[in-house]
Amino acid sequence: MPYAESNLALEKQGDPIFQTILKINHVMKKSMFFLLWLFSFFFGFGNVRMSAIFSDHMVLQRNKPIPVWGRAAPGENVMVEFNRQSKLVRADSSGRWMVRLDPEKAGGPFTLMIRAGNNLTFHDVMVGEVWICSGQSNMEFMVRSVADAETEMADAGYPQIRHFTVHRDISSTPKEELTEGHWDVCSPETVGDFTAVGYFFAREIFNEIKIPIGLINATWGGTVVETWTSKNTLERSDDFKDIITEISHFSQDSLFEAKKRASVKYLSQLTKKIESLQGGVNNFRDIDQWMKTDYDDSKWPQMKLPGQWEKQIKALKYLDGSAWFRKYFTMGMAEEGKAAKIHLAMIDDNDWTYVNGVLVGSSDVWNKKRIYDVPEKVLKSGKNVVAIRAVDGGGGGGIYGNSADMQIVVNRKNISLAGVWSFKVDSMSTKIPDVEPNDFPCLLYNAMINPVIPYAMQGVLWYQGESNAGRAFQYRKAFPMLIKDWRSHWGTGDFPFYFVQLASFNEDNGNSKNGSTWAELREAQLMTLSLPNTGMAVTADIGDSADIHPRNKQDVGKRLAAVALKNVYGKNIICCSPLFTSREMKGNSMILSFYNTGSGLMAKDKYGYLKGFEIAGADSIFHFAKAFIVGDKVIVFSDSVNEPVAVRYGWADNAGEDNLYNKDGYPASPFRTDQWKGITEEEKYTVSL
Repeated sequence: MPYAESNLALEKQGDPIFQTILKINHVMKKSMFFLLWLFSFFFGFGNVRMSAIFSDHMVLQRNKPIPVWGRAAPGENVMVEFNRQSKLVRADSSGRWMVRLDPEKAGGPFTLMIRAGNNLTFHDVMVGEVWICSGQSNMEFMVRSVADAETEMADAGYPQIRHFTVHRDISSTPKEELTEGHWDVCSPETVGDFTAVGYFFAREIFNEIKIPIGLINATWGGTVVETWTSKNTLERSDDFKDIITEISHFSQDSLFEAKKRASVKYLSQLTKKIESLQGGVNNFRDIDQWMKTDYDDSKWPQMKLPGQWEKQIKALKYLDGSAWFRKYFTMGMAEEGKAAKIHLAMIDDNDWTYVNGVLVGSSDVWNKKRIYDVPEKVLKSGKNVVAIRAVDGGGGGGIYGNSADMQIVVNRKNISLAGVWSFKVDSMSTKIPDVEPNDFPCLLYNAMINPVIPYAMQGVLWYQGESNAGRAFQYRKAFPMLIKDWRSHWGTGDFPFYFVQLASFNEDNGNSKNGSTWAELREAQLMTLSLPNTGMAVTADIGDSADIHPRNKQDVGKRLAAVALKNVYGKNIICCSPLFTSREMKGNSMILSFYNTGSGLMAKDKYGYLKGFEIAGADSIFHFAKAFIVGDKVIVFSDSVNEPVAVRYGWADNAGEDNLYNKDGYPASPFRTDQWKGITEEEKYTVSL
């Protein structure tokens, strides 16, 4: 008979075995019901999820409460377990939940478990020091591109250094979580993609304190400080509140439409400018002849190379597209038919290079030096021509770098190719670009910083400012505003905020005579040291006059690490550059005083001569000055200035040869003693709508 019927028959017969089975069944059902109820009460049945910043191999900040957060079903109970800690939390009505684990000492590896309707387990979790690395391209700059990169990567056996890259993203409203990304363990195979400044900083710290170091890399090349700042801070600022009011009603879609309208208008204007520059409507019917020796380019406009086209020709500002460059050079009989090498500095982004109509090379790496082989029988005695088609997909375009890297080498003879070239634009991108980070304020804060908050960390490393140099005076407000903004949102007090003063780069031949946007930006950075718990690495001496991305990131990381080792980790070291404090006029000399002189001031020069000082009288005309060190002071004078009123040091885009240091190896920060009006005071932040 069926099982149910059989049981009923036994029950009616009063079978004692069946009565026992029935009682056991009843108890099991009650127990199962209780367990299901208990599980439901504690954990619910939803799916818990977390921001991508929580992943295997992560580093959590030591000695501070550790926020752990995510999303779940509304009202769902979530248990967080870590290293003998257990914390229970119920998700709110929108599904958000957060716990703050008690502070932990450095160590690991541990496991972080999140228990709810589903379980999440994160393995190989370390507790140590976490630093946010942010800014533009010089912080974004990867280890694989630094000087001696192969050696650095081969020696990168530091498994307790971990790196998380915040993927590039923009948003018109603050995002709550990162949807992609993972922590990488430092090794020769992974370190190439790490932020170089951050890695060299972490390596120095780890070698001193021997605890895990986590780097969170939130960077985007070419970006301005305003895009990294939150809306609620900018709207309280006199300088920015009108802009925030203007765009506050825009969604990301409407921002795109505004960008599209502005781009269409700009492209129309750019087309007219290029046509005017090139003598009317462009005719490209003979483009297949442009690489040949006997082509007549006498009516083409000209520019000096190396130098990106945006900086050479106003009509080409913001041009994305392609252009041809041509230059003649002369060979003697001894060089005819010989193989040669042609050096063309760097070309942004792609190039096809011809010599006498023969394609000798091509590359699509924007920051790689071009060195191509010229085969035998290509060169002729007399007139030869090099022709280059350069294609730029965005940002700066053309041929840039050091003049010494533009030459042709043949038969042990070096022929310079730097100087005047003929050029012609042959195409212009008409693609309407997406909204980009600099188009509107707050976009990167919303998408790349807000989702990281409140991840526990020790401090911030910041390398940015190149893109704000044209508005350096306004940076005096905008940069401190960002620091206060981030500190306010993290809500953990005045955490360390250490930044890099701009390295030397010959942006626009700026100096005291012409005015220097880069010098004014460095001054704004110097003034930011008035905020508590800030520090600055001076790098004017380790830049590259021809490359905005100097490859010596090792010393940048070391100088930032020195500040942290002293101020955060209590090491008894000298960590800072000499900074000007006061002046005193004595006769025809100016006596300058400094602090952070460490073991004393010195001229880093084999002859002991100081370079980089200028002095001016009431006429505001600066003259190169003689300077010498007396104790912790520098005495400056010039035979051309009898009654000096102002001194400047390193006041130029490229201050790389200036050589006042302390004996501990740190270069003095560029400075000026005057407050005369600079060239950026009237420049203000704007958006195009």
